[in-house]
Amino acid sequence: MDDQALQGVLEALLYVSAEPLSLERLTQVVGGGLTKGLVYNALQRLQHAYAQAARGLQLVEVAGGFALRTKPEWAPWIGRLKKAKPAPKISRSAMETLAIIAYKQPIVRSEIEQIRGVESAGVLRTLLEQKLIRIVGRKDIPGRPILYGTTKLFLERFGLRDLNDLPPLRDFKELAQPVSPSCQADQTSTVEIHEESPPETEKADHDRIPSELAPPVSP
Repeated sequence: MDDQALQGVLEALLYVSAEPLSLERLTQVVGGGLTKGLVYNALQRLQHAYAQAARGLQLVEVAGGFALRTKPEWAPWIGRLKKAKPAPKISRSAMETLAIIAYKQPIVRSEIEQIRGVESAGVLRTLLEQKLIRIVGRKDIPGRPILYGTTKLFLERFGLRDLNDLPPLRDFKELAQPVSPSCQADQTSTVEIHEESPPETEKADHDRIPSELAPPVSP
């Protein structure tokens, strides 16, 4: 496979994928005995090609993988589409809680509330529902309280490759501006991407709202 064909294959795979694809996954799907180095170099050339032209898309490295995203300068036109849905807004209290979890994870609810000085069950429940945080385990202390951490969606939402990309804490709120919407998969495409499923326990924890965060029931 020559370089132009390889770039075309990679572009197609990234286009139909609903989430970022890692270099390892792309190399596996492309096959043909190509190394990760060759695939990475092709991705770099494709990224450069998108950056040089006045095109609507860009190739970005985010959440441990690569993805096609619309360029920020075209956001006003994208917003005119009836089906374009902006990312859910994050309240000030949720942003504060999310910042604490991002920088202190894994962390339990009592530690979050000690830092914030207020009760945080409702905010944690909202962040779990938005899949920006997840349950990562339980702390080995009496009562075994739940430990919280951020998710892959958190990295995508804030345009981070990994947690090492977190800015200084004072600058974190600037990241609350939603990143440009991801390119949607072509529903008529015959290419199918099979991503590895997360461990069953992690998937269950990610979707479950713990009873300790349940809103009080009126008598």
